[in-house]
Amino acid sequence: MKVIIVGGGGREHALAWKLHRDDPSLELIAAPGNPGIAELGRCEAIAATDIDALSALARREKADLTVIGPEGPLEAGIADRFREQGLAVFGPTSGAARIETSKTWAKALMLRAGVPTAAAETFSDPAGARAEVRRLGAPVVIKATGLAAGKGVVVAQTLRDADDAIAMMLEKRAFGDAGGEVLVEQFMTGEELSIFALTDGTHAQVMLAAQDHKRIGEGDTGPNTGGMGAYTPVSIASDAVMDDAMDRVFMPTLAAMRAEGVPFTGLLYAGLMLTPDGPKVVEFNCRFGDPETEAILPMMESSLLDRMLTIAHSGSLKDLSPLRWRSGASVTTVIAAAGYPGSVKNGDRISLPPITDGVTVFHAGTKRDADGALVTAGGRVLAVTATGPTLRAAQHASAGYAAAVTFTGRQFRRDIGWRDLARAGA
Repeated sequence: MKVIIVGGGGREHALAWKLHRDDPSLELIAAPGNPGIAELGRCEAIAATDIDALSALARREKADLTVIGPEGPLEAGIADRFREQGLAVFGPTSGAARIETSKTWAKALMLRAGVPTAAAETFSDPAGARAEVRRLGAPVVIKATGLAAGKGVVVAQTLRDADDAIAMMLEKRAFGDAGGEVLVEQFMTGEELSIFALTDGTHAQVMLAAQDHKRIGEGDTGPNTGGMGAYTPVSIASDAVMDDAMDRVFMPTLAAMRAEGVPFTGLLYAGLMLTPDGPKVVEFNCRFGDPETEAILPMMESSLLDRMLTIAHSGSLKDLSPLRWRSGASVTTVIAAAGYPGSVKNGDRISLPPITDGVTVFHAGTKRDADGALVTAGGRVLAVTATGPTLRAAQHASAGYAAAVTFTGRQFRRDIGWRDLARAGA
């Protein structure tokens, strides 16, 4: 069997790793891939957004399945193109991807479907946005409505912070067209959860809940990033919470999307806030999250490949067994380049220590230089995942390996999972 993975980050490396474990005889091709994925299969120098070249690759290779990792090509319609050409693809159409690519559309859909979420208004003019901020008061959330690489959300603690965020997005256009409109959203109190659901458009299988750590600094301080680490399972994700998420979030959303004529197939990711009134949606993503994927997949005993093939070939998840998970915990520590989440310098040589038991290193922003040496090639460079019998053991192993990785200016957090450890008094 031959599978193509579109993308070249840590998420795509984790997907390649899991699919290879599901079927070691699998022939894997990644476009563009990275040095980590290259150890599992073949990499083709095709950009994830080059839909013409990617569809030609799938036809030439007679791929049994193409898995789309990033949101950009989904927004651009790669799944639509593949389906038009009779190619099996895992990922939603561009219309269904609007659940992530247009926060305005997603918010309206949720409100119509009765999915619990925060109240919000959309603005393209700074004056109107600032007036709404003053109506709601601080703290308040300002969101770029389009794709902003996970950095288009500002939780403003003061009116001045909110004004600065509005200026950054609408006036300075820091996120380009993605920030041409903003949502001014009511602030929600509580703790966040990331919940993934594999779905055929009607049925869904929910994966282990994870918790992402967005802030650059320990104790969740400093600016937001694309994610500095994640862990699973999360103690507050009780059976009741997960059932509530399925009944009040995933199933009504899938039904509403079918009614809109844009059924969602693939991986639907709900970012939830556990408020005093129950789970509420912070946002949806139309693909696997990063770095949660790197934490979740090493815990998965069931075949991901079987489920992806079923969905891509218009089968029903109802016919498959429930998902099975290993015991213990998983912690992913992201190692970032100096300067991240701002501008970073690439090309610094990376030294990796020998891999220890229970540790997997996923490449996120790496490449080989002219001499074949591994060097930095992005803001988030590596994701170190460790599994262990307890969350503390997994955290210790993950952070310990991260500390042994060396390159100029590397930065990482040692406290991934700190809220759960504090709750347990560990």
